[in-house]
Amino acid sequence: MELEIEEIRKEFPILHTKNMGKELIYLDSAATSQKPNYVIDAITNYYREYNANIHRGLYDISVKATEEYTKSKEKVASFIGAKSYREIIYCKNATEAINLVALTWAENNIFEGDKILLSRMEHHSNIVPWQLLAKRKKAIIDYINVENGELDLHDYDEKLNDETPPKLVSFTHVSNVLGTINNVKEMTKKAKEKGAVVLIDGAQSVPHMNVNVKSIGCDFFAFSSHKMLGPSGIGVLYGNEELLEKTEPIIGGGDMIRSVDFDSCTWNELPWKFEAGTANIEGGIGLGKAVEYLEKIGMDNIRRHEVELTKYALDELSKIEGVVVYGPKSDYSLSNKAGVISFNIVGAHSHDVATIFNSEGVAIRAGHHCAMPLVNKVLNEPAVARMSFYLYNKKEEVDKAINAIEKVKKVLKIKKHDKK
Repeated sequence: MELEIEEIRKEFPILHTKNMGKELIYLDSAATSQKPNYVIDAITNYYREYNANIHRGLYDISVKATEEYTKSKEKVASFIGAKSYREIIYCKNATEAINLVALTWAENNIFEGDKILLSRMEHHSNIVPWQLLAKRKKAIIDYINVENGELDLHDYDEKLNDETPPKLVSFTHVSNVLGTINNVKEMTKKAKEKGAVVLIDGAQSVPHMNVNVKSIGCDFFAFSSHKMLGPSGIGVLYGNEELLEKTEPIIGGGDMIRSVDFDSCTWNELPWKFEAGTANIEGGIGLGKAVEYLEKIGMDNIRRHEVELTKYALDELSKIEGVVVYGPKSDYSLSNKAGVISFNIVGAHSHDVATIFNSEGVAIRAGHHCAMPLVNKVLNEPAVARMSFYLYNKKEEVDKAINAIEKVKKVLKIKKHDKK
């Protein structure tokens, strides 16, 4: 089914505002997505009609708030193929979700000399928590190499088959810089065969394609609401129920306990034992509505639309002299490429590119995209520009971004003979 883009765009009020006095062209959904009225109204209605704490009141609006918050977890569980909402822990974002695993399960299961295997295309959120853990526990971190914008799976196999195989393997589903879609199901299967626990960073996959954590077979899976049409300040950690039952919480307080005495306490049932204190209730409700909205549109339809836009943009970029595009190039069907295009213009710094794009009303990202090792050490660049697409973008917006490249060349007086 082809998306009715103009009808979808009517649902997003920010897309009808101006940027630098021009129509806003928003091409930074990999950083954060825009929100439809369906989500905005749900959050507003919570504050207007049933603003109350959950799990604490017997009065009607508290009961309703509890029901709506719990329903959101059920929707999220179904959306990613989890067994039940018992496997869905709400956090601030994907970053906190990964840190939660590092501070709970890993803290009690990773010891001196144990190996943690990551990849060289990770976001800082899937590097720094493990560096902190490794420092505390005297563990060893290794990285899967990246070749031609893709993970080197031969290198992965070698590191799994090391004399001392990794105890934890953690990698991204989709690179936020390269747009590479990794074969997480196959990678997980190989890691599990070696006895490793597997965590996947799904921040860039869940908003854009069908994801089923049970089919993948991973132990943990992290993602954020704000990248999938939902509000900021709430994210999700999926955890295999059996592992979560064995894992001790790290934050104590209200709502995560079953009973407390002056010298002891017992934990609440899953998932609540990991959610101490008053929850981000409106965030959970908003996330649930975002899931409903995405399901109504259809994830397969969203994926097809983004592939079409990405192909179109790559075709247009290939016609422009001096544009360097980063990412996988082995499969032009884009089966291994998401709607993320990082690029540079020879003779221009990416920050200047983004600034000039902004003068044309086009919002893109520039920098290392919280993936400094990948950008600096693998791509050998100080920074890259990035445009990223979502269900509300259209080809005409890609055209305006392409036109902005010519404006960059004109403003910066880049000549044809400039070489990289």
